[in-house]
Amino acid sequence: MSVFDDGLNAAVQKAFTRPAPKTAGPQMRYLVKQLKGTKAVAELLGMSQRQVERYVADKAKHPRKDLAARLEREVKKRWQPQIRAQARQKAATTGGIVIDTRARMGYTAPAGSTDQDRIRHLTVALPPHHAARLFDAQEAGATEQQLKEIAAEALKEVYFQDNGRRAGQLEEVRFTDIEHLEFDL
Repeated sequence: MSVFDDGLNAAVQKAFTRPAPKTAGPQMRYLVKQLKGTKAVAELLGMSQRQVERYVADKAKHPRKDLAARLEREVKKRWQPQIRAQARQKAATTGGIVIDTRARMGYTAPAGSTDQDRIRHLTVALPPHHAARLFDAQEAGATEQQLKEIAAEALKEVYFQDNGRRAGQLEEVRFTDIEHLEFDL
């Protein structure tokens, strides 16, 4: 998982109306229901079908840490798909998205300007069309680097150029060494 992918998913999960199951039994039963069988869940999680059946029947209760993490990730990925879609749609059409980051940022600009990279902590509200680009790229399976480039272009337009009111000659924004990244809808 990538920092951007995890951040976007966490932002959408804040819109959930009910909490996702927290223990192994209910999580396993939810996945069995979603994937329509224990065999598909076993293949997804990389375990035996019989062990999945034990979790469903509450005979096994405490999965290993790596299995617990995979189980939680797969449940949250599928939890409340309509609420998730509504939250993404709202951010992409009316609400926009807020990015809070602490990272090294610099830019390419004409000679004579100070374009040296430095650590910046920014909290910037991005307009809906930037949120739409991020969510569309995420759904299309974009890589971490592609999502980073989209976020850098959004920060260039909104923060560095102030929506076209300054720094018109700015060519490119570098967004590296991410220490913290969080999104909010």
